[in-house]
Amino acid sequence: MQKIKYSVRIAICMLFAFASFFMVAYSYTLWFSLLGVVFASISSGFGEITLLSYSAHFDKDVVSTWSSGTGGAGLFGALSYAGLTSAGMSPRKAVLVMNVIPFTFGLSFWLVLERPGCLTENEPLLESPRNAGSTFSGTELSYPLTLRTKLRVTKSLMQYMIPLFLVYFAEYFINQGLHELIYWDDTWLTPNEQYRWYQVDYQIGVFISRSSVNIFPFKNIWFLAALQNINLVFLVFEAYFHFLPSVWIMFVIILYEGLLGGACYVNAFYRISKEVKPEHKEFSMGVASMADSCGIALAGVTALPVHNALCSNWRSRIR
Repeated sequence: MQKIKYSVRIAICMLFAFASFFMVAYSYTLWFSLLGVVFASISSGFGEITLLSYSAHFDKDVVSTWSSGTGGAGLFGALSYAGLTSAGMSPRKAVLVMNVIPFTFGLSFWLVLERPGCLTENEPLLESPRNAGSTFSGTELSYPLTLRTKLRVTKSLMQYMIPLFLVYFAEYFINQGLHELIYWDDTWLTPNEQYRWYQVDYQIGVFISRSSVNIFPFKNIWFLAALQNINLVFLVFEAYFHFLPSVWIMFVIILYEGLLGGACYVNAFYRISKEVKPEHKEFSMGVASMADSCGIALAGVTALPVHNALCSNWRSRIR
């Protein structure tokens, strides 16, 4: 990754994002739709690694504003799709409208973002006393990290990466495997609409907590991961037994789920930005983001058989 210039990485993210929207919008086969989803995930994951690494060249408070922006993006995306489709726009047109996002992304990076003057595009960050008072720190002098150093730094990051992995495994297991199965027939929302507004509710929680680190920093991210996994167990029982009396209680639980996930994310990366050595920070920010990606991927794989088993059980009880 460090051998690829940041501008090239951003261009790759944009291309995959554009491709994903068009592929999903114009797909008539399942495999092509799934490929579009893969392209969207490539754009998202590649962008996260790129911009988290890039944030190491700025003040540490950039991490909190970055996290707030990602939380706002999730909320805007879920709310836009739910709102447009609820207003009568077809899903295809709603997805095509979203092509404005990668275009705006490129404008923001190349025309709006103020580049650190010390940064040559693919250099890692090094601390410099003469830059200590600026909005970023670094020098034009750099050296590549050896494999041994990278492994040592990665080992030290496990205190952040394991809780990130666990919290994202739990919340994406809930989002991908359980939300569809928890709905009420006697509400003003159809099951499909309930699912869409669950996503909006979840993203509201993520946005609030990802914007909170400067006001309410929280060091014990292991505790957040434990609470999220308790949430997972509770909702597995709800999907199986359907004991909650109201959809409103479910909305509260989902908001809480988003708060836990967003808080773990922002506090983990904020601590990395403050506690890791300056010469290791760029590498650390990028590699730590692999933890949540791995948690999401494993959650997707695990949720498939569990979702199918819960559906089979539900059908057998109906008979």
